[in-house]
Amino acid sequence: MDHHRWLIGSHLAGHDDATMEVSCHRLLRGPYTGLGAVLRGLVPEVSRRDPALVHRHSTEILAVAPDLAGIVGEAQGTLTSLAPYKEQTRLYPAARTRRIANGVVDFLLACAAPGQLGPLTLSFTRVDHADHTDQEFLAILVRRARPGQVKVSVSTDSGEVPAELAAALDRYARQVRLPELAPAVRPGRDREALARAFVEADGTSSDPAEIAAYTETEPRERAALHDARAAALRRQGEWSLRLGAIPYHAEHGSDPAQAGGAALCEALLHCFSLGFHHAVVDYGRRGRAVTDPAAQDEQYWVLSSKAATSLAALGRPDEAESIMKQLRSQSTRHDIHLVTSYSLAMMYTRHFPRERRNHHLAKEYATNAIAIASLWPDLAERPFHVVFNENGLALIELHLGNLPEAIRLVTRGRERLDRELAPGTYLLHRSVLTHNRATVLAIAGRLDEALADFDRVIEMDPSYAEYYLDRATVKRRLGDAEGAMADYDAAITSMFGVWELHYNRGDLRAEQGDIEGAIADFERVLELEPDRLDARVNAVDLLIEAGRLAEAGAHVAEGLLRAPGDGQLLCGRGRLAIEAGDTTSALADFDRALAADGSLVAALAGRATLAYEAGDLDAAAQDLSRAIEVSRDPDLLYNRGRVHAQARRWQAAIDDFGAALLLPGADQEELLARQAACHAELGQALAS
Repeated sequence: MDHHRWLIGSHLAGHDDATMEVSCHRLLRGPYTGLGAVLRGLVPEVSRRDPALVHRHSTEILAVAPDLAGIVGEAQGTLTSLAPYKEQTRLYPAARTRRIANGVVDFLLACAAPGQLGPLTLSFTRVDHADHTDQEFLAILVRRARPGQVKVSVSTDSGEVPAELAAALDRYARQVRLPELAPAVRPGRDREALARAFVEADGTSSDPAEIAAYTETEPRERAALHDARAAALRRQGEWSLRLGAIPYHAEHGSDPAQAGGAALCEALLHCFSLGFHHAVVDYGRRGRAVTDPAAQDEQYWVLSSKAATSLAALGRPDEAESIMKQLRSQSTRHDIHLVTSYSLAMMYTRHFPRERRNHHLAKEYATNAIAIASLWPDLAERPFHVVFNENGLALIELHLGNLPEAIRLVTRGRERLDRELAPGTYLLHRSVLTHNRATVLAIAGRLDEALADFDRVIEMDPSYAEYYLDRATVKRRLGDAEGAMADYDAAITSMFGVWELHYNRGDLRAEQGDIEGAIADFERVLELEPDRLDARVNAVDLLIEAGRLAEAGAHVAEGLLRAPGDGQLLCGRGRLAIEAGDTTSALADFDRALAADGSLVAALAGRATLAYEAGDLDAAAQDLSRAIEVSRDPDLLYNRGRVHAQARRWQAAIDDFGAALLLPGADQEELLARQAACHAELGQALAS
């Protein structure tokens, strides 16, 4: 069987079998340096062959390779991505890059299909120097792509790569350690030529002679080389160069504070708008290092605040808090104290681990932000700043359990924006307020009002996937399964890589008895995110129900490989053992499952079934009683009633059948017949 490859060591360029070979070094083009090069090579040809395929994936293609806008056309945007800088009041979650990666993998697999480009062989080099986006994408590609479709070669200078990529390469690729090779000696190159070669490699050269020559070059001469290279790259007019090589040269050129800081700030804002948070943190760190916080306070503020926001989005709130407190201590600007107060409020109500959250302290910061906003000097902007910070306070009130106040704040805020601001301005935040009001109304049980608000926000921002998920949830609570399904279908057709949509649609399909459709959705979840145990357990249950036992067994094995000792998967393996007639193995797995989680209803019910069939009625009743304590399910009561009846405990059986009759989903006819038979047996026993 062919394999993907992981080459470690000195890279030998020019694989004979490679369709394309690209460097992933982030200094070249920043996020998606390697994948962007692949798409720039493939998309023009695919667009000629199948423009519909390119259009279907236009959003993720342009997020990865913005230089392709002239070929791909305009992507489907959201208010989040289209909002002007000053109106960006919401950011994409960190998970968005995973969605982009999965969408591009879908695209590449379609490109490799018969009738398209056919099988591809892609070689990615310098991967240990890549941005997080390329490394995350490669982990997903190596896992999802079969070598016969898209064969992947990953080259690293060392074996040090992030855990997800390392795990994927260890499992799906063959590792090859390359011999140490001395760099080729090219005669006739003096120190100046070697230093220029290093700069023209955009800082990615691994040639010791070039590195040494560059290091030995006088700083002013080095800066001039960087300036010349930056100017040459700008003349190429390729946007992605402004995310990698251009800011690199600008920060090392003759004017790092002005030109370097500005280039890094531009790259940071672009990546912030797309949710590339690791890159934002990197640009922020580098930009802060070359920017004078006193002389360039606005630039320093932008670099710092965006980096802090991205750190919080990445689950690193301690680092974000440190930056925010540093800014507060260094500045008396009212706008900085306004934004940092809001940010710290969000840290304490949302971003810190639960044990560190303090909603009351968050409220102190939020009310301080509102006080500053109410004194905002620009009267035209004051309503927005007050409403924005009151929206943050509404979240804190929600976390404190004060639903009426949360609803009042977001309702008043939306009304004020509509009343005091010009139409067409701050559309993103108007949509955020509408969505937040719908969410709190749904939590409060005011479902019809919530649905109306979800309708409004989808009309305002039809390409934002989460809105469809939320509206479908409300529709299901209102009993509108058909409407919920329509929302899932519409979102899945137009969005890329959103596993939550497939999970929820699978759950609804299972409720409606569409077992095959539900299995397909849960398996799509696992294709996108194989560590989703809930989806795997659901798939196993449904596959067993459908009699597809071999597929269920494969899912159990894969799940236990990823989560050894998981109780629900052990329970699934026990159920499969029963189907195979191996009661000894089944009992052992149920015991292991219950050792992991003593409240697992399926394991208790399975073990009760084995005990019942073995004639141990007391053990069966005991396990069923424990299961009923966890889940008041009519089937569990029915089964315990049968156990009691088999043990001639007629009144206990009658009580269980009667209790089951009162629960939704009960088989009324069967329960009444069982109850009547027990009454007859009890009457005979009393008569004798």
